[in-house]
Formats: sequence, C-alpha cells, structure tokens
Amino acid sequence: MRRSRLGCVCVLALAALATLPAELAAQGPAGKGLTAVAGIKVGHHTLAERPTGCTVILTEAGAVAGVDVRGGAPGTRETDLLDPVNTVQKVNAIVLSGGSAFGLDAASGVVRWLEEKGFGYDAGVAKVPIVPAAILFDLGVGGNPKIRPTAECGYAAARAATDGPVDQGSIGAGAGATVGKVGGPARSMKAGIGSAAIVLPGGLVVAALVAVNAVGDIVDPATGRVVAGVRNPDGHGLADARSLLRSGALARRDPPRPGENTTIGVVATNAILTKVEATKVAQMAHDGFARAISPVHTPGDGDTIFALATGALPGEANAGLIGALAAEAMADAIVRAATQASGLPGIPAVRDLPK
Repeated sequence: MRRSRLGCVCVLALAALATLPAELAAQGPAGKGLTAVAGIKVGHHTLAERPTGCTVILTEAGAVAGVDVRGGAPGTRETDLLDPVNTVQKVNAIVLSGGSAFGLDAASGVVRWLEEKGFGYDAGVAKVPIVPAAILFDLGVGGNPKIRPTAECGYAAARAATDGPVDQGSIGAGAGATVGKVGGPARSMKAGIGSAAIVLPGGLVVAALVAVNAVGDIVDPATGRVVAGVRNPDGHGLADARSLLRSGALARRDPPRPGENTTIGVVATNAILTKVEATKVAQMAHDGFARAISPVHTPGDGDTIFALATGALPGEANAGLIGALAAEAMADAIVRAATQASGLPGIPAVRDLPK
C-alpha cells in the first residue's frame, strides 16, 4: 500500500496543498521554530573570541534521518550513513558548525555528551551515538581564523539544548555567517540562524532550522524583494544579485572560492517516515533554498539539508506533502536568518540599513 502510494506522491502532495485553506499553513507555536516538533531540542554555543560557533539539534531517543547535499563544496560528517541502503536507521543528533572543516570537531563533543547520557545505536558492547554534521566557512570573519569550534563547543551546545523557542540571529553556527558575497566581501551583509514551523490542524508539524552563509542574496518569496545581500558600492541600498547576473557585471569577477559560502540546515517532522522518504523530504526542502537565496547551489557553496522524522504522530504520512511544507518552512527560516541577524564592524545586518 505504502509503496504504490509513493509512486504518485508528488501529485497527491500538490493536490493536498491546493485544497489547504490559508489558515492551515499558519506559523506553529509562536517563536518555537524547529522545537515545535516534539522530541527535538536545540542548543547553541557561540565563541566570545571571534564570531563563530556551533548549533546542535538533539533527537536523543533517535529519529529517522535523510540528507541531500547540493552545493559543489560541502564539508560533512556521517552523511554516507544516511544513504537509505545503509543499516543504521536513526540518528541521535545533527551538528551545524562554523569554522570550516575544523568545525567538524564539534560533533565529537556531542558524541561524548550523548554517550554519557546513555544514548546511541546499541552495538552490544557499547551504545554508539550517531551524529552527522555539516560546516560552513566563516574563518575570514571577525578576527583570528585559528579560533574555531572544537569538541568542547559541541559538548557545551548539547548540554545547553532545550525544547524551548529556538534562539535566532547571530548565534551558534550562524555567528559568523554572511550573505551577498557574490559582489565581494566588502559588499556583504550579516546573516545567521533562522527557524520556522508549520502546524496543521491534524497535528502534523513540519519545521526548519538553517545557518545562512550564502554567496547570494536573501529574497523574501512572499514579495520577491531582496532583504539582504550585495550592497551598492556606496554602501547605500542593495544591488540585487539577480540584476547583476543579468547585466554581466559578475562575469568580470573571480568566482567564489570553493567552500567559502554554504547554507546548512535541518528540516524535521513528527510524522512517521522511512529513510527513503526522509531523503526525499531533504531533497524537496532544497526548493526553499532556491526560493529564498539567489544564486544558490553554486560550485563554491556546500549547501546541505538534513531531514528528521521523530515518528510521534501515528498514521501513514504523505511524504510529498511533508516535503512541500518543508520547503515552505525552510524559505521562511532563511529570511528570518537575515532579518534576525546582528551586524559586525564593516558587515551590516538588515536592522542596520537606512530605513
């Protein structure tokens, strides 16, 4: 029954979305973001010495997971394990971190914290915590590039994780995140962590959390307006990367260096999904990237989305509908990552722009 239904899941998802009244797609519990999905906790750790840090998404008892990596320069850990053909079905945490490849060390601290608490895959002689991770490049922002997240940062973020409203803005993995670098670092703007949730009346929850460090602009899909990105050379107003692309102005610039621009995030649901379905939800959630970031998925980006399903909501799930809602939540979260950010010297945030 499930497999035959999945064969036409995209059609069913589109039909379901077409019949949803506007109030059914309303924001979930005010301000909660990803933690609107029961069983998920979020914790941040931000370094004081330089704007960088890590963000931990805990699913202590385990959640079915998938991943989709679209950028041309990713930095990840344990993503092969999430391939649907591989054995382990559930993860205990996801780590998002600044610090480029060095920041992958943060996941080791989360593994240690989970082991101390007795969570992990039961391998007989030990419970082995399953902790995939992804990183973004922020080494050139705000000071000494040798200051980056470590295993201790991951441990601290896991220890701080709660199921309360997700803190957003220039915090955790988003502390050193910037956008609009397609016009060069001197014309970029500050971004950070954003989160959003959608709750349907039947109890289905779909939510997203993202650290936005994009080479492109942030565009509000509701209006088509650029909210953050490449600033004009005089520092007043936004240039609009879409216009720069069409004009040929960017053809005269060197392309972004690999790995220096990355948007990494997590979508989650309380529905029951298989690893195959979770992987498809992660794929569909990238539509949220495409709606809210321009350009995106470039050779210099490491864009990655993880998908989690806690399985708390009984009944057969419509993976296509969940994926479509995940894209909506992700786009909302990306816009919030820009609008909730705080600026740094020479790198203004949305709130710093003249009104």
